[in-house]
Amino acid sequence: MAIQTGENEQAMRKIMDMSRLIAVAILLLHFYFYGYGLFHDLNWHTPWTNKLLRQIAATGIFTDQIRSKLMALFFLILSLLGVRGKKEEKHTVVTALVYGSLGLLLYFLSNLIFYTGVVSRPVIMIYIAITTIGFLLTIKGLSVFSRIIRNKLTNDDIFNQEGETFPQEERLLENDYSINLPLQYRWKKKIRSGWINIINPFRGIMVLGTPGSGKSYFVIRHIITQHIRKGFTMFVYDFKYDDLSKIAYNAWLKWKHTYATPPLFYTINFDDLSRSHRCNPLDPSSMGDITDAAESARTILMGLNREWIRRQGDFFVESPINFLTAIIWYLRKFQNGEFCTLPHVIEMMQVDYDSLFTLLRTEKEIEVLVNPFINAYLNDVMEQLEGQIAAAKVAMAKLSSPQLYYVLSGNDFNLDVNNPDEPKIVCMGNNPQKIQVYGAVLSLYVNRLVKLVNKKGKQKCSLIFDEYPTIYAPLDTVVATGRSNLVSTTVGVQSIEQLRRDYSREQAEVLINLFGNVIAGQSTGDMAKQLSERFGKIMQDRKSQTVNSADTSISFSRQLESALPSSKIAGLSSGEFVGMVADNPDCKIKLKTFYGEIINDHKALKNEQKAYKNMGVIRSVHDQIIQRNYLQIKQDIDDLVGTEMERLLNNPALAYLVISKH
Repeated sequence: MAIQTGENEQAMRKIMDMSRLIAVAILLLHFYFYGYGLFHDLNWHTPWTNKLLRQIAATGIFTDQIRSKLMALFFLILSLLGVRGKKEEKHTVVTALVYGSLGLLLYFLSNLIFYTGVVSRPVIMIYIAITTIGFLLTIKGLSVFSRIIRNKLTNDDIFNQEGETFPQEERLLENDYSINLPLQYRWKKKIRSGWINIINPFRGIMVLGTPGSGKSYFVIRHIITQHIRKGFTMFVYDFKYDDLSKIAYNAWLKWKHTYATPPLFYTINFDDLSRSHRCNPLDPSSMGDITDAAESARTILMGLNREWIRRQGDFFVESPINFLTAIIWYLRKFQNGEFCTLPHVIEMMQVDYDSLFTLLRTEKEIEVLVNPFINAYLNDVMEQLEGQIAAAKVAMAKLSSPQLYYVLSGNDFNLDVNNPDEPKIVCMGNNPQKIQVYGAVLSLYVNRLVKLVNKKGKQKCSLIFDEYPTIYAPLDTVVATGRSNLVSTTVGVQSIEQLRRDYSREQAEVLINLFGNVIAGQSTGDMAKQLSERFGKIMQDRKSQTVNSADTSISFSRQLESALPSSKIAGLSSGEFVGMVADNPDCKIKLKTFYGEIINDHKALKNEQKAYKNMGVIRSVHDQIIQRNYLQIKQDIDDLVGTEMERLLNNPALAYLVISKH
């Protein structure tokens, strides 16, 4: 197929051939003219050639040797201008220069032979040979130039680091609620300074990253300190106690005087009871109706049996929850909640069925919950009954610990941390070695706390959860509605797979998609893919080349590509983060996406940590006190059962409620 080039290629080829022929003819005449003695001796001459030589000499071409050589070189170069040799990537400018330079050197320096003063037949032959070799090398060098791929694509940026950069927010946008993190990023081959401006933390903050990516050191610690400095009340779930609690405690010491009503600092720590406050998560004053008891029962059992999360709705999952709900609500109603604590609930579950069902059926509000159990018991369907109740009893038995009873049965503070009259900063610590037991109890605390803080008319509040999947506390409601109540929720997660494992795929997807502010360190798998899609695409320059026998085709284009591909997110270093922030109607942020390194003043932070004060001893606690409290709770339930059974037996109007199969 003919290619339209805008010129007559055949005519051009003839012109090039003619130019090359002229160059060779001039060089041959040069040899004949200056080596005439050699050709005369060889009898390579005729009257006609002698006459021709005299006529050419009269033109002035051969007045000196250099002029004729330059003339031949000129036509040679002219003949090669239009040459389109087969392009080869192995040919480089250096190769062409070596051939060309060496050829020109031999081509012109061969004249030095005539300056020796000896012009003999061998000398002339050597001169012709050297000049010919130089001429041929020059042709080689020039032809290599024609084969070089011009505009070669650079491969200095083989990972497209420059192409996947974009402008970012460089303004510091600060308000009474904001979190501002300094950032360094790359754009247009320069390192620039910017800011991560989370001006609306009430739309939720999700901090993602594999272990060691720097979630706590680069992000969460600054959320704690900046929010305390700006007058937030706070709850901190500290998975590796007391890493975050110590930061919050020292920030509270530094800034508590700036609050209108200085907050009190409380901490829950099951390992060192002398440095732990006591708090009853089933405080009767915070339980308005039976739905609160039902949510508490569900939270504690899901926290103890994480596999139940995927089986919600099953008969043998809902039955234990209903059973536990009935006991909690019974104790809430009995004597206005005097014994409404989790330890009392655990002990109440251990009461024999005759007494337990007798007492539960006296409370009308839970009649619908306990009737299936009572009927199964009265009808001797014990296998079904044990299947319904034993799961709850066995799970709750894990919490039967004097240390846990001590913390859970006290009432040093309540969980309405953002109460304007009694603001609080509360830190609760877990222990990775006892995650199953402690996590279930802390889940109950969080569940009750979230219900209390997410109300109107309260003080601005920041909820911070490090390693959130280690507890069971669905936060979709508070993230979705907390904005209007000034509740900021920060969640630290290692990966979406971890969240799916502990919360089910559906709950994990709902929760992740609710957060308006996302800060992600190194992430892999589905999480990296989802983040890449969330950050969108940017216009990037693309180059391509096509090499054929005649020419090289270089094409340039611009097209939309992922701003942050999943491979880049998977390869982030510690301290490097990508993400997207949310804005406000009154403060628009055009450049919401960021990618760079959060700047920490490591030396200043190290000095600050050295100056940290440890949380002091709250009260002196020894084993006798803990054991006495443990036994007292058991005695409370024995007394409750004994007095209530006696009251029912002695009252003819209520005696029918008493169940006795023995």
